[in-house]
Amino acid sequence: MDERPRARDIGVAPGVIAPAPLNAITDVAGVRVGHGTLIRGDDVRTGVTAILPHEGNLFREKVPAAVFAGNAFGKMTGISQVNEIGEIETPIVLTNTLSVPRAADALIEYVLSFPGTGEVRSINPLVAETNDGLLNDICGRHVGRTEVFAALQSAVGGPIKEGSVGAGTGTIAFGLKGGIGTSSRRLPAELGGHTVGVLVQTNFDGMLTILGAPVWKELGRNYLREQIKLRAEASPTSIKRDDGSVVMVIATDAPADARQLRRLATRAMFGLARTGSVAGPRSGDYFIAFSTAKDLRIPEQNVRREAKIMSDHHLGPLFLACIEATEEAIYNSLFRATTIKGRLGNVAEAISIETVQRVLRKHHLME
Repeated sequence: MDERPRARDIGVAPGVIAPAPLNAITDVAGVRVGHGTLIRGDDVRTGVTAILPHEGNLFREKVPAAVFAGNAFGKMTGISQVNEIGEIETPIVLTNTLSVPRAADALIEYVLSFPGTGEVRSINPLVAETNDGLLNDICGRHVGRTEVFAALQSAVGGPIKEGSVGAGTGTIAFGLKGGIGTSSRRLPAELGGHTVGVLVQTNFDGMLTILGAPVWKELGRNYLREQIKLRAEASPTSIKRDDGSVVMVIATDAPADARQLRRLATRAMFGLARTGSVAGPRSGDYFIAFSTAKDLRIPEQNVRREAKIMSDHHLGPLFLACIEATEEAIYNSLFRATTIKGRLGNVAEAISIETVQRVLRKHHLME
């Protein structure tokens, strides 16, 4: 079976800034991504996605980072220390809600396996989640050490698998199959030439909008009408339109400190909004941003190097790059996802590419 297309494969190219060659978070040099996918029987549809900021020992050579909670209905670990200290010291792991503790335990074990960390007394595992319980037997807590280590040990640079894979195996977005998506932007040399890459785990709802066109109308998926219907049905197996979440990981090679990275992370919310998200009351919307700039890496002894941080006056183009890459990463998560049938016979259908093309042509956004 032919692979489903990415957004640009069908002419959906949001924004004005060109992507870097891979159009992925791995365009930021040193960043690696791996997946551990778990599909078993009729009701296990879940997994793990790991993001490694650089190829070295991250605990010994931390990177500046920040976390922004657009809507904090979530179970993310490690957020308070990241925002207090302004750095991350472990890979970032994405999984499902009830697997966060097991994933954190496995991540600690992974870090303790690094040379020279056997006597470490404090590790801050960074694990984020979305709830895949409509397609997955989430209460079975099937994700464990095997899946986490599979994601961490398989992490590589280069093209990234997207859609119904890893932590996106059982996710749902806009009532359709969501998943993992990624995109990047590279600023022109005159604006610093920096790269911004985004990876998303989509599991949220709203009124699906693509390049400004109301795709939700053609799909017949009106958020408000479905909220009314769900409240009337009060069915525990219905696909609840606001019980989701989204996690976004933003990487850049720009020399930005933790304060600036938090500002960058907040801009991903604008890209999310462009796609029609409503950031529902039970949607955990988390944005993790880090810089790979080598001069900003923080040795274990916390003797910070003297480094030149970019001027706040130059952040604007970086913000725009983040917004555009976020928007496109969400589209890629939808376009690349495949239909998944899971728990209790629930089905999340892949978005119809033909329908998207028809809507965009109707609105003169595609030839």
